[in-house]
Amino acid sequence: MPEFGLRSIRELSTCDERLQRIFNEVVKYFDCTVIEGHRGEEAQNKAFDEGRSKLKYPNGKHNKIPSLAVDVMPFPIDWKNNEQIAYFAGQVVATARTMGITLRWGHDFNMNNKLNDQKFIDAPHYEIED
Repeated sequence: MPEFGLRSIRELSTCDERLQRIFNEVVKYFDCTVIEGHRGEEAQNKAFDEGRSKLKYPNGKHNKIPSLAVDVMPFPIDWKNNEQIAYFAGQVVATARTMGITLRWGHDFNMNNKLNDQKFIDAPHYEIED
C-alpha cells in the first residue's frame, strides 16, 4: 500500500482536517505526493507573479490557516500525463463525495465536469468548496 513521505505529511498537516482525511484515504489506493498545503505571503505572491495562481495574498484558499486548498499529484509526477492526472482527480473527487465533502479541482473550477472549457488550469489544485 502506498504511503506519504515526510514532505507530503508535513505539507498535508498544514491543511484543513477534511483535506487531511480525504488524502489519507486516497493514498491508500493511489500513490501520490502533496506538493503544497498552506502558502504564506511570499509564496502566494510568487505563484501569482509566475501565473500559477489568479489570486494575491491573502485571498487564496492556500493562505488560510489551516489551508482550505492543497496541491497534490499522482506519483511519480509526470506533468504531461493529463490522462493520469484526470484519472487521479476523479478518484480524489469521488473519495471526497463519499465522505460528504465537496471539492473543487483546479482543472474544473466551474465544477461542470467538462475539462475543455477552462481558461485557467491548475491541475494539482484541490480546494474545499463550502
